[in-house]
Amino acid sequence: MRQLATTLGLVVALVGGMALAQSVREPVSELTGPSPNPMEPVAAAPLERMVTDDVRLMRAYPEQPPIIPHSIEGYELSVNANRCLSCHKRETSLGTGAPMISITHYMTRDAQMLADVSPRRYFCTQCHVPQADTAALIGNSFTDMAEMGATGAGSE
Repeated sequence: MRQLATTLGLVVALVGGMALAQSVREPVSELTGPSPNPMEPVAAAPLERMVTDDVRLMRAYPEQPPIIPHSIEGYELSVNANRCLSCHKRETSLGTGAPMISITHYMTRDAQMLADVSPRRYFCTQCHVPQADTAALIGNSFTDMAEMGATGAGSE
């Protein structure tokens, strides 16, 4: 019985090893590109059209950074300049009509208030991204709690 189990184990290992070796020999197009020669230049696909309708979308989950509903092409975002702040900073948001950046952007990591935007919150595109008009890369079956019939406390 022990000899039969050993033989069966060796056969399974051999078949599995052959399948693995065969899959390794074939190039994976997602990693190497469409050409058999990975060093051959390939034309890039055109960039997707960015959403620029200035409509603020509902967030998908709590604490999600809002997406940028307008074009930021040509915006300077460097150590020396941040064009986002020219509209979204506390002092300018009322005049521009842009939503003010969160109060948390004026805090240190120890929750101490600062007079200006915290250096760790200065580079906006680390968290906030513009939205492209493109199909989703993967399917999404997310259902918001409100759509599931959940009611808030005290709503009876």
